[in-house]
Amino acid sequence: MRRTFALLVGVGLSLSLGAAGIAAMGGGADAPPQVTGLRSAEQQPVEKAKANEKAAVRVPVKKAERPGVVWDRGAEEAGRVETTSTTLGYLDAQRQATFRYPGAEYVKLHFTRVLMLPGDYLTVSTPDGTESHRYDGNDAEGTWSMSVTGDTARMELHAGPLDLLGLGATIASLGVTVDKVARGFTREERAAKSEADRARKSQGREESVCGSDTKADAVCFRTTDPVLYTRSKAVVRLLIDGTELCTAWRVGVNNRLLTNHHCLETSAQAAQTEVWFNYQCAQCGGYDVFRPTKVWASEVLATDATLDFTLFSVENFPLVQHYGYLSLDVRAPQVGELLYVPQHPSGAPAAITVDEGNGNCQIIDASYDGYAKDTDASYYCDTEGGSSGSPVLSRVTNRVIALHHFGGCPNSGVRIDRIYPKISTLL
Repeated sequence: MRRTFALLVGVGLSLSLGAAGIAAMGGGADAPPQVTGLRSAEQQPVEKAKANEKAAVRVPVKKAERPGVVWDRGAEEAGRVETTSTTLGYLDAQRQATFRYPGAEYVKLHFTRVLMLPGDYLTVSTPDGTESHRYDGNDAEGTWSMSVTGDTARMELHAGPLDLLGLGATIASLGVTVDKVARGFTREERAAKSEADRARKSQGREESVCGSDTKADAVCFRTTDPVLYTRSKAVVRLLIDGTELCTAWRVGVNNRLLTNHHCLETSAQAAQTEVWFNYQCAQCGGYDVFRPTKVWASEVLATDATLDFTLFSVENFPLVQHYGYLSLDVRAPQVGELLYVPQHPSGAPAAITVDEGNGNCQIIDASYDGYAKDTDASYYCDTEGGSSGSPVLSRVTNRVIALHHFGGCPNSGVRIDRIYPKISTLL
């Protein structure tokens, strides 16, 4: 009887609130996603890789960056969006669907229609259920799901028993529809993109790898330089709007992260942004990676286009708090000061660039022009597309002295002593 009453109330409520979604089913495939705050209520991160676990494949890609001293804005491309029309529903409709894109790094669904009965819910998971995200209620329409790692996502509508009371036709109009899928590049697509980037370089565009590439997997420093390895744990990968990449990092003990303004500008954009903690290789030079702990970005607290920074928070902060944080070095950098840059180059698992005695990763110019005069410090530390937003740390203090944002050899980051006055009261 309770289910019957809930069914009557729920159908009426679903139809009154969701009629617009039903009417729009045929025409939403080409519209940009508008995230209104859908969040996963159930997450099952795996913080340590098992010996036989292969959560993703690491295929680093180099990106031809900005020519001369005029740079384009925007995040690195991580994948592509595929169109589909898949519906789960009630009565005789299917309750499960599988989306598989062989070789893709991740899969992420976009809901164009969500009309469920009270108490029912939706899950998007890996086929073995080791990563699962749950969605309750009908406010998910027009939003993206949290991605699942790997090339296959399984969507399932979990519904209780029905007592139709003559409402069969109405019940049949309810359900969940996916109109597009964002998925990561395959190994072949990454290789093709890398080849295109090399072609651009041959036409005069410089990459941000300056000379020989001195980046190494963060895990390579676990025993040789544990301070660097520990600092890299606070550095995260951003997956923005399904297919774009940047880097960010925790600043201070509270729920605060920094990235570039050209990566993330508004809270509306934050609602479409995944934050991946612990996305690192399990072994130095290996291909197996830890399954990342994923949370949503929450609120943009401060942003500045000229200094190219954004301060933001995340949801489910206790879930990621133990990964640690970085501290700021609020002073003018010194020419010749040695540096290191933990980052997610091309969206790959965490890597670190450090000076290896060749003089590359050190301050070259402490008063370098960014989007305004003397805002930046320049260096030849190797970075790639997707490294935007990375912390630049002093080897002397192990604190962040700049926020990386430009390639071009020299590369450059906005000086922290320029940014700090604008965020000090928010940290």
